[in-house]
Amino acid sequence: MFQSFESLTDPSQGRERVAKLRRLMQERGVDGFLVPRADEHQGEYVPPRAERLQWLTGFTGSAGIALILKNSAVIFVDGRYTLQVRNQADPQTFTYESLVDAPPPVWIEQNLERGTRLAFEPWLHTVAEVRALRQAVEQRGASLIAVDNLVDLIWDDQPEPPLGRIAIQPEAYAGELAKDKLPRLAARMHDTNIDATVLTDPSSVAWAFNIRGSDVLHTPLALSFAILPAQGLPQLFIDERKLDIETRAYLTQLCDLHAPADLEAALGRVAKDAIVGLDFVLAAEKLRLIVEDNGGRVVPLSDPARLPRATKNAAELEGSRAAHRRDGAAMVNFLHWVSQQQGGTVDEITTVEKLEAFRRTAGDEAQMPLRDISFDTISGSGPNGALMHYRVTRKTNRVLAQNELYLVDSGAQYQDGTTDITRTTIIGTPNDDMKRHYTIVLKGLINISLLRFPAGTRGCDIDAVARVNHWKAGLDFAHGTGHGVGSYLAVHEGPQRIAKTGTEKLLPGMILSNEPGYYKPGSYGIRLENLIVVEHAADVDGGDIPMHSFETLTLCPFERQLIDVNLLSPEERDWLDTYHAWVQRELGSLVSGDAATWLIEKTQPLEG
Repeated sequence: MFQSFESLTDPSQGRERVAKLRRLMQERGVDGFLVPRADEHQGEYVPPRAERLQWLTGFTGSAGIALILKNSAVIFVDGRYTLQVRNQADPQTFTYESLVDAPPPVWIEQNLERGTRLAFEPWLHTVAEVRALRQAVEQRGASLIAVDNLVDLIWDDQPEPPLGRIAIQPEAYAGELAKDKLPRLAARMHDTNIDATVLTDPSSVAWAFNIRGSDVLHTPLALSFAILPAQGLPQLFIDERKLDIETRAYLTQLCDLHAPADLEAALGRVAKDAIVGLDFVLAAEKLRLIVEDNGGRVVPLSDPARLPRATKNAAELEGSRAAHRRDGAAMVNFLHWVSQQQGGTVDEITTVEKLEAFRRTAGDEAQMPLRDISFDTISGSGPNGALMHYRVTRKTNRVLAQNELYLVDSGAQYQDGTTDITRTTIIGTPNDDMKRHYTIVLKGLINISLLRFPAGTRGCDIDAVARVNHWKAGLDFAHGTGHGVGSYLAVHEGPQRIAKTGTEKLLPGMILSNEPGYYKPGSYGIRLENLIVVEHAADVDGGDIPMHSFETLTLCPFERQLIDVNLLSPEERDWLDTYHAWVQRELGSLVSGDAATWLIEKTQPLEG
């Protein structure tokens, strides 16, 4: 299995570990310490060695930060984790705040005591984060102090850095050779009079050099940095124990190879009397300090690989379509299997295992093996489905009961594409509220799928389109409507997203999720998710501006038992019938037996 069901946390450890941290803080002469869920690369995907927030607090979510003071401790999480953090972190030790409404700088401005010496590790906070923190701290008459990581000093059994093997991503799937990508990135710096930049995001390094790794769970990243000069060879900082003869020979044709420990000295040499561009939202504060301490000048520069990586080329898009056909067949086999179960016969772990088995079979048959799942499968029955990022463990495992909703959010990593799909189904008979809520969520997904929008539109401009029917019914959901998705890379990829905070323009080739939801605490959760790609829309007679629209990639029927047809408009019904007919055409030959019969039934035009 790619997924473990062991509990990753023990809330009872939090009090003792915080007490140990406070003793060290006192020894070092500081009054507070910030513990983010971050590593030196500032990404969502971190190795076990960097799970400091989880180790200290028990909270396992993918975003958050703890502020440990002498007499209080606060964990900041976003709306996805408001229930989860209370279940995982000791309420006698921690209080909880919103990472969105009252992030650390806001909380500090309102609560930090005058004279407080607040410490932070500059490798674990971005340039932009530190600027906001420093302003807030100084407004309170306190001070912000850079220190070595205090958690590492008390974490006795901290895991070693990962040594996942590196593989080359072939041109057939990448669509472009690395030797052609790297000069394009250098040209951007040359055009803006910048001497060099640092690629800090392992996804950007993977894309630029056409490599994939296995340093973090479920995401084919090789943890590494790269210094890209405007002129000359790039420098790649990566543990050479991850390389075999082939990958070493390949990379030495593209760059100079160095050990990760050499980064600070090498950047110091590059920085002397130079202008170095850093992405203030992605780059660690430590990098800014290295440049300026060595006589360089730091200027803001967006990661030059980020937009090219996000706007998929023709080969990447075709790979994604192929991956979704295989994945759709696996999902049909899985959902058919679920439909054959009776309440009380299977549990959340069994369903995860079954889904992974179907994915392995679908990949093998196409000579494109399943490389991994793209994240831990969210398998939530009944009230567990109301936990937006629920992770089933042997401790929380729950039987799928009769007449309860079951939510499964899952994805796969194939070499030609990354998938992410959510479906909600029922074992038994739904009640009227279930059908109403399901249909409202489905209408939100359809609204995004049908959307045409002007070129230059941002994700924040269309997020409300998925929520309008929720709002009419007095409902909402506490997560974004969609995130970016990589090409055999991270299932959560920036900068594109459909959310209130999605300020990046949606460009042709960008893959996003389309996943509205509804969550009734203690009862059930509903989320429906397709992946979509931005494309140029067909011209309209009389129109005078370029328009974009979405192509749907995901192939899998929705649950007819949960659809209240009377709540759908004629346009929504037509979209759903057309979608289901397409699913049948694409997947009909990929499934057989009872699953094929089930697929035909589920993709018939709506009645009523």
